[in-house]
Amino acid sequence: MVARPASDGTVAKALDVLDLVASFGRPVRFSDVLEQSSFPKATLYRLLQTLVSQGMLAFDADRSCYTMGIRLVRLAHVAWAQSSLAPIARPHLDRLSAQVGETVHLAQLDHAQVLYVDKRNARMPIPMYSQAGKVGPAYCTGVGKAMLAYLPEGQLPAILAQQSWHRFTPKTLTSPDALQKELAAIRARGFALDDEEHEPGIICVALPVMTSGGAVLGALSVTSTTSHTDLDALCAYAPLIRDIARTIAQETETWRFPEEDAHSTRKRA
Repeated sequence: MVARPASDGTVAKALDVLDLVASFGRPVRFSDVLEQSSFPKATLYRLLQTLVSQGMLAFDADRSCYTMGIRLVRLAHVAWAQSSLAPIARPHLDRLSAQVGETVHLAQLDHAQVLYVDKRNARMPIPMYSQAGKVGPAYCTGVGKAMLAYLPEGQLPAILAQQSWHRFTPKTLTSPDALQKELAAIRARGFALDDEEHEPGIICVALPVMTSGGAVLGALSVTSTTSHTDLDALCAYAPLIRDIARTIAQETETWRFPEEDAHSTRKRA
């Protein structure tokens, strides 16, 4: 979980507990949560009860288990529709998937991690970690590096400080210095690569989705396996991915800021 300022108080603690329950990916008992939580037993129980009373969690008395609450599901759907790139990008992901026949990912940064917001499977699906709704490391995924490479310099140090630098494979970059060199190379060539850095045998090419002003909205990637293709073949998709990423960004800007655009038009008139 991402560390939050102590001044956030009870709200931050409740959100940390909510994150923890969600991380199990299944109904969990109090003992499961307590084992993973840093909160004292009484504090944890109080926070869980608050989340249940507010509909953010549900408690099954028969099984003594906590699950995600209906209110949280409703809010998640609203957030997905209003804040995620996924609804706008959906037809463009379909088009990219149909053209390349490989796995396609759409991701955004969630604090210092990568949140996969949508995915299209290859014509011949392959097992891999990524799924829509999952979070992954930013420093060793193609979509993560594509976004990190184009963040404002002032934002990058704080995000790098929150990376785990765990070595997932022999090719994983495990230090800020090594990643900084890689990010410079990404900016020079215009796209990022994942050369089996997160999962053995999984490779990808990724590009950022950026506004006309250079703000990073997310990233788009085409992913495959070393048994099926190689990085040179994936790199050939970079121009197509770039065009689709630009289209998604343009449509996102128009959708997110219609009042601002209208105001600017009236002002010019």
